[in-house]
Amino acid sequence: MNDVKNERYLTKMLKENWRREMMAVQLYEVSAAAERDARRREILLKLADVERRHARMWEEKLALLGEDVDALRAAMPRPDFDKRQRGASQVQLLEQIEAIESGNATWYQSQRNVIDDESIVRILDQIDADEADHDSVVAELAKQPSTGAKSRLSRLWREERWHRKDSGSWVGDAIYGVNDGLGAIFGIIAGVAGYTSSDNTVLVSGLFGALASTLSMGAGAWLATKSENELMENEMAQERQEIAHDPEHEVEELALLYELKGFSTEEARGIADRIASDSDLLLKTMAQEELGIHETSKGNPWRSALFGSLSTFVGAIIPLIPFFFLHGFTAMLVAAVVSILAHFAVGAAKSLITVRTWWASGLEMTAVGALVGVVSYGLGVLGSMLING
Repeated sequence: MNDVKNERYLTKMLKENWRREMMAVQLYEVSAAAERDARRREILLKLADVERRHARMWEEKLALLGEDVDALRAAMPRPDFDKRQRGASQVQLLEQIEAIESGNATWYQSQRNVIDDESIVRILDQIDADEADHDSVVAELAKQPSTGAKSRLSRLWREERWHRKDSGSWVGDAIYGVNDGLGAIFGIIAGVAGYTSSDNTVLVSGLFGALASTLSMGAGAWLATKSENELMENEMAQERQEIAHDPEHEVEELALLYELKGFSTEEARGIADRIASDSDLLLKTMAQEELGIHETSKGNPWRSALFGSLSTFVGAIIPLIPFFFLHGFTAMLVAAVVSILAHFAVGAAKSLITVRTWWASGLEMTAVGALVGVVSYGLGVLGSMLING
């Protein structure tokens, strides 16, 4: 009896797998029909063919279980599906593709926890590999003018893969470190000054805070860059395995990407074949085109730690300078002015690596620094009133 129940459950699950793949086929075809550009339309139809191939894999499994595949195809509610897509923009269609693909990925992942049939697991592995390739192709497609805007699909994929932070940028490390030191130590001395009038207490608290921030930032920058490098190496290793396992599949994907860049089908295939003749070049090209990884992307952990810690120390020591020469409220007032000016300078410098104007960036960081100081001082005063009465 249990065997019968298990077979019924398996059959029901495989039918749902087939239905999901056919829904994806239909959506790609609807999107292709709405596409005016012939090249992009061809790409969408090729993606539909990949989904159709997935559906055929499930059909073969269902046939082995004695299911009538023809009846299954006849029952597919295509008219209702098309009706829901009528009038949708290309961006909306790509968003729906993202929703279906994301749902399918979750659905298939859940099956890995309950399925021990090796033939089904192999199908799931193949589908996972194909869908990973889909991401890069559709991400490139979504950047074309005819889509009107970037879809959620391309945005989500690029957040994870394409828009990788350049951890080797010493400018970014330095600016981030100075800002962190300024904000943290100004907050500490403001809070301590609000709590006590002892200049020595404020100075000692600030110095130890500066030391702790410097060490913390250096260690954090080192670990972050090292982890980022290890992630890149892992992705490169996975890409190398994919190329070794199915080089033709990778070449086909590369050709599709070049088609989307404006080359004809023949030109794109020719370029991909020439690149594929050198396995190292193919790996580097796929890493750059699919993963957004370039040879220069790898950062130096020690350099990140050096710039991060030194810049943090510089930022941290600035609010403390007045306390070496002045006392009491005067020292706190001068420290506040110096810190606010330093915040503005760092914010203006940040415009070197952003698209914002120097004054807008400077004012924004000044406002944040002032807020940190005021709140910290207020909390210090409140703490003094509560503890000391």
